[in-house]
Amino acid sequence: MDSESTVTTCYRHPTVECYVRCTRCERYICPDCMREAAVGHQCPECVKEGARSMRQARTLVGGRVSAVPVVTYVLIVLNVLVYLAELARPEIVDRFAMVGAGLAGPDGGHFLWMDPYPAGFSPEGLVGGEWYRLLTGAFLHLPATEGTFGIAHVVMNMLALWNLGRLVEPMLGRVHYLALYLLSALGGSVLVLLIAPEDSVVGASGAIFGVGAAYYVMARRVGADMSRVNRFMAGLLLWLVLSAFVTSWEGHLGGLLAGGTVAVAFAYAPRNGWQPVVQVGVCVALVVVLGVAAVVKVSELTGGGIPQ
Repeated sequence: MDSESTVTTCYRHPTVECYVRCTRCERYICPDCMREAAVGHQCPECVKEGARSMRQARTLVGGRVSAVPVVTYVLIVLNVLVYLAELARPEIVDRFAMVGAGLAGPDGGHFLWMDPYPAGFSPEGLVGGEWYRLLTGAFLHLPATEGTFGIAHVVMNMLALWNLGRLVEPMLGRVHYLALYLLSALGGSVLVLLIAPEDSVVGASGAIFGVGAAYYVMARRVGADMSRVNRFMAGLLLWLVLSAFVTSWEGHLGGLLAGGTVAVAFAYAPRNGWQPVVQVGVCVALVVVLGVAAVVKVSELTGGGIPQ
């Protein structure tokens, strides 16, 4: 006598007859639900669960491994878009450039800082409470018809960021890399404030110098062939010297020092549960030091008052 066979159906598609079980949960799955596994097939839910429980690969500094330098590409696009906005509205440069201390005249002109300042004039820059300039200036560049370089300013910086970022971002991971870039930009702006507060400074150079310092630190950390890296650093330092005659060496040096500090903290923090604590602690400490230095300098410029 023939016995009636039991009909099995997919647990996700009850109307579909099937005879294959998921090798992990042993539920029946139809061809649409089958996912190739090392042995047999798994259902979609088990595949997702396996991906969540799988240990994620990490960079040397603890960042998530990413083969595509997305942050570098986004930063380049952002700088180019801001530059196009400058071409359409040149007043953007005066509004967001890094300026420590300046005066806006009643006719809309820009004048050197003095305290006290004449009636009808108003402070601009950090002395006027425009603290955002510490970062916004790093995303601006010289207009096409101004300065020593003109449009070459943004082109050179973006080429440098393209070449360096694609090397450094995969070493650090996206979050670490972005933190280093922004802190380098901040470090460059603060040194400009401390040494040349009346200068109007724009450009991503300070942040890029910080990325260059990270390239050197990370190369040493992983034991890379330093001959090429040393040649690069020699060129970077030579440009730092030459920039004293044509652009803001203060911004370059500040970015280099801040980026180097962050990179050392990232690269040499103990690789245990304390690694993220040490890294975050150094970044926070650097922000505090730069912030205090900026506040003290602005207070000196304004005769003891701190603009809001």
